[in-house]
Amino acid sequence: MIRDRSALPHPSPFKALFLAVLFGLVTYMVVVIVGLVLYPPLPALIESITSPEILFAIRLSLITSAISTALCVVVAVPVAYSLARFSFPGKKAVNAVFNIPLALPPLVAGVALLIFYGPSKFGQMLTAAGFDIIYTPLGIIIAQLFVNLPYMVRVTRSAFETINPRYEHVARTLGCTEWGTFCQVTLPLARAGLIAGLVITWSKSIGEFGAVLMLAGATQMKTETLPIALFLNMSTGDLDLAIAASVILIVISVTSLAIFERYTDGRGVF
Repeated sequence: MIRDRSALPHPSPFKALFLAVLFGLVTYMVVVIVGLVLYPPLPALIESITSPEILFAIRLSLITSAISTALCVVVAVPVAYSLARFSFPGKKAVNAVFNIPLALPPLVAGVALLIFYGPSKFGQMLTAAGFDIIYTPLGIIIAQLFVNLPYMVRVTRSAFETINPRYEHVARTLGCTEWGTFCQVTLPLARAGLIAGLVITWSKSIGEFGAVLMLAGATQMKTETLPIALFLNMSTGDLDLAIAASVILIVISVTSLAIFERYTDGRGVF
């Protein structure tokens, strides 16, 4: 039976206007991003992606981001659980401090790190002890850790806050220790949030540019991560290599976002 089209519900002008803005913006974003990916011919794109410079940038980005993300997880889990479950003096101030890197431009964070690990007394002590951080791959890891740790803390804290404390109390009444309750009850229940936080933190680590540029510099084939490779090749006019780095970063970002949305069910945590 064919339904009368005139009998179908029509959106109100209010709804139609807002949906038009929504889908118009989505279309614009898709066209811009897809246009970048499709701009170079496929053979030229493959050749650029497999060039020694881009392969080095991919390898360095994967290694540094994996290390910094692992450190973020190790630090963020106890910090996030403390903020979600414990009451202590100055809790609001502590929470505000952890949010500072979220508001700071990455370049400012990079300059602060550069001063701290460079001309400061602490930086001079590290240099004297043989720990070179400035303009080295180690500086990349530290910059990624400093900038992205607050994101991991926020996502992990959100995951812990969604867990009813009753589950932990029941485990304690059944004779489980605090550490046992945390490992056997809390962490498994927070698994989805932890995975989401890990993925989005790893993606942001790979894409970190400003703080890495300030602390580790932009030395080709030494501290050249994918964003640095994009910057260097755009500066020298090598558009093909710059687009190759951009395409890889787009693929990583889209994949990470899809996984993040899958494990958070679209819940906002930022």
